[in-house]
Amino acid sequence: MDHNFRKTDLNNIESAVIVNERSLFASVFTWMFLALGVTTLFSLLFAYNPDLGSMLYKEDQMGRMGISIIGWICMLAPLGLVLVMNFAFNKLSFTALMAIFFGYAALNGISFSAIFHIYSLDSIGVVFASTCALFGIMAVAGYTTKTDLTKMGSLLMIGLIGIVIASLINFFMHSDTMGYIISIISVIVFTGLTAYDVQKIKEMAQYSDGSSDFKKMGVMGALTLYLDFINLFLALLRLFGKRD
Repeated sequence: MDHNFRKTDLNNIESAVIVNERSLFASVFTWMFLALGVTTLFSLLFAYNPDLGSMLYKEDQMGRMGISIIGWICMLAPLGLVLVMNFAFNKLSFTALMAIFFGYAALNGISFSAIFHIYSLDSIGVVFASTCALFGIMAVAGYTTKTDLTKMGSLLMIGLIGIVIASLINFFMHSDTMGYIISIISVIVFTGLTAYDVQKIKEMAQYSDGSSDFKKMGVMGALTLYLDFINLFLALLRLFGKRD
């Protein structure tokens, strides 16, 4: 009789973990796809509405176009919002965290509106579809694999730091070759990070207690996968996008 009770308890625990995983992933991917929708909407609005697009650029006395103050804010503010979400996580309510996340997605969309003036619309569509396919494959791989990806994740994080440093250097050097190499490495790093991050989110579900903090972790999981997707898309676009 005791043996049957133990078996039942284990079955209940396994069922609870499965329910938690499904609940968490439903939350993560819902917020992520909504954020991508917000980014797409704002990028299209600022790309094809001249009045909105003109807010991001200004003309100097020599007639040259440059980035306006609003443009710089839209470019730099997202980094600040990500830092706020990470470092003020415990102090922020679920609603506040959601508002910051979607504000971040909107600002990214405004910044990304420039790609519609650089690359052809067909090219952007093909790269976006390719990104969806690659992201989906790696997400499934991260969810189903039995291999611990922790070591791989550590190496990928080192690669990510290298990408950031190299990108800052190339910001001043303007080297096409270096930019091409950075894009190739970015595709490799963010492809791997997608699988790694999905596995981490899956592990988080085992510690679900239904609390507000756990719900907020769903938003942070969405932010993580959103960043993986966006960076993978931009890297592929720089490699394969056809310029107008």
